[in-house]
Amino acid sequence: ALIQFGGQTPLNLAVALEEGGVPTPGISVEAIDRAEERTRFAHMIEELGIPQPRGGIATSLEEALAVADEIGYPVLVRPSFVIGGLAIDFCYGPDDLARQLAMATVITEDRPVRIDAYLEGLEVDVDAITDGTDVLIPGLLEHVERAGVHSGDSTAFFPPQQLSPADKGLIVEAMRRICIEVGVHGLVNAQFIVRDDGVYVLEVNPRASRTVPFLSKVTGVPMVRLATKVAGGASLRELGWQDGLRPPPPLVAVKAPVFSTAKLRGVDPSLGPGMQSTGEVIGLHRDPRVALAKALLAAALRPPLPGPEGACALISVAPRDEARIDELAAALANAGYRFVATPGTAAALRRLGYEVREVALVGDTKSELPCVLDEIAAGGVSFIVNTPMPRSGAVLDAAAVRHAAIAESILCMTTMDTAIAAAHSLEPSAQARIADVRSLEAWRSES
Repeated sequence: ALIQFGGQTPLNLAVALEEGGVPTPGISVEAIDRAEERTRFAHMIEELGIPQPRGGIATSLEEALAVADEIGYPVLVRPSFVIGGLAIDFCYGPDDLARQLAMATVITEDRPVRIDAYLEGLEVDVDAITDGTDVLIPGLLEHVERAGVHSGDSTAFFPPQQLSPADKGLIVEAMRRICIEVGVHGLVNAQFIVRDDGVYVLEVNPRASRTVPFLSKVTGVPMVRLATKVAGGASLRELGWQDGLRPPPPLVAVKAPVFSTAKLRGVDPSLGPGMQSTGEVIGLHRDPRVALAKALLAAALRPPLPGPEGACALISVAPRDEARIDELAAALANAGYRFVATPGTAAALRRLGYEVREVALVGDTKSELPCVLDEIAAGGVSFIVNTPMPRSGAVLDAAAVRHAAIAESILCMTTMDTAIAAAHSLEPSAQARIADVRSLEAWRSES
């Protein structure tokens, strides 16, 4: 049975298949355990000398609080084995950690939790094919969102647009060593965080990831066919492929997630460590801005284009995001947007010289201003940017705004990175070329 395809479920069957005498070419229970059991994985990465976030294992609330206090907040909390980001969340202090563990996780000797320092930085997704000697990397995917958003919910660029050659080299070398050490013959996926103080590995999946179809299309590397043959005993060199990172074709491809909020009205669109998207689209062009605009349009994530009289954007961001509000506001204003904002955000926009209509926060009964929820329900808002305060789980104000947006079918973005990228996609020069359509083969060629 080939169990490297189909996500996590086939890997979960590995023990039963082995006990039943069913061969699993290219992968073993041992290899799966080394990559997925968080303590073993951390020891393996430490032995390889590859930087990783500080962390530890806890089997009780008291141990969890001690680990978090030692490594410092904020922390990322997750069960030892996870699927799709289930039960993972950020915690920003002891009370937050206790509340999150009480709500989401059972902690026992048999079911410990892993607590890691949350490192903010540029996230890079890597898919590789290895035969145990050589490691072929078709390409690197650079996330638009900072680390902390599940890779399945991220918008990502191929090839990377910000990654330096030096950091690219560190990622490729680390990926090569990890693939050989894990012991898989076939596909391996990993995520890295790039920061000023180094390149850190987040996690490794000994299987095909959801980005394999994307990379196969945009690079022309037949990843599934190669992985299947390698799992059966062939070497990459026998198949005509070389070790290392392949040079990218002359295109820019953007992967954008598709959410089901239009059909499933109770789904919260907030981006975080748990995956919520139900599909993906690809935008292709030579110009990164046009590729992004295409992808966001196809995923229904592009803000509406303002008409002759303009449009209105409701902005309500956490204080930590106000430092980046100038770039967001400039891009939206250039596209023809006016602004409505909650008090703190309104003050930040006025300091930048923008006219703003102010609305009251949810539950502020003392304010004479109209409530933000009434403003949304009135139908005058075309786009919402609503970043929650740093606290695990849904925060009342932010959650109410997001659900009101869903009820009125208004696009709502919850990270500054995504919102800024979406605002830039409205540039007239990008919109003018959004209908530039060619075959996939034509985009990959030099012509």
